[in-house]
Amino acid sequence: MIYTVTLNPSIDYVINLEHLNTGHVNRVNSEHVYPGGKGINVSRILKNLGHDNIATGFVSNFTGDFITNSLSDLNVKSDFIKLDNGFTRINVKIKSDEETEINGGGPHISDEKLRELFDKLSKLKEEDILVLAGSIPSTLKEDLYEKIMEQVKVNNVKVVVDATKKLLLNVLKYNPFLIKPNNHELEEIFNVKLETIDDMITYGKKLQEMGARNVLISRGKDGALLITENKEVFISNVPKGSVVNSVGAGDSMVAGFISGYINSNSYEEALKLGAASGSATAFSSDLAKKELIEELIKKISVKRR
Repeated sequence: MIYTVTLNPSIDYVINLEHLNTGHVNRVNSEHVYPGGKGINVSRILKNLGHDNIATGFVSNFTGDFITNSLSDLNVKSDFIKLDNGFTRINVKIKSDEETEINGGGPHISDEKLRELFDKLSKLKEEDILVLAGSIPSTLKEDLYEKIMEQVKVNNVKVVVDATKKLLLNVLKYNPFLIKPNNHELEEIFNVKLETIDDMITYGKKLQEMGARNVLISRGKDGALLITENKEVFISNVPKGSVVNSVGAGDSMVAGFISGYINSNSYEEALKLGAASGSATAFSSDLAKKELIEELIKKISVKRR
């Protein structure tokens, strides 16, 4: 089974208006609400691609109920821990002449509730995949991902980590199956400017030397780069299309990669489906549907470096 962890999920309230006039009443042209959070995005795309999985993490109050009910409507299984305080945050995403985001803080997570999460994860086995995605709430210690990986490593669980900076670097010693920095995050990690593909390969391999098994580097409109545990390097393009949504594209790439790997046991095919899934979400108003992913995968080419 595949499990995704979203520690601080959200309701994403997406509104469109021609111009945001601060200090005045604004009327929206359209509005949508979605269950949000990086792990939840991965779960939704995995389900769209035909893979049952379980989304877990923490939810609270009526907004938390919206998350679980929405996932149920999408036939995504969930096993969230219900908190006794606060409410699951609401993130407002304003799409106008400029994109503006206002993100909520989220509820406090007690030690008792955190132990419940560890109890759930302790039951994972070698054939399971665990996805740790996104930031850690300020109410929790920054070494949480490390402690989770230390626990599940005992059972040889494959762990996928999509996080930034120290959160990512500090888990490498536990040999995650896959990490997915983008090219800008790679620059931040090593405080360098990456000018060429060879530069990205060099620093991607440094992350491998630090413990990562496979390194998937998303490059936005320029495609993606994969450095495998078998010392192979694959580079993908991206299909042409109009980008209408940047939210969830990276999460979709992660989900597509996992799906492709499960289906084929081939890293090349995993990269291909990952690139198609990420592009499909970028070309969609919400997360990508399977039909568009299948259409775009025909336009993805992968070259061995």
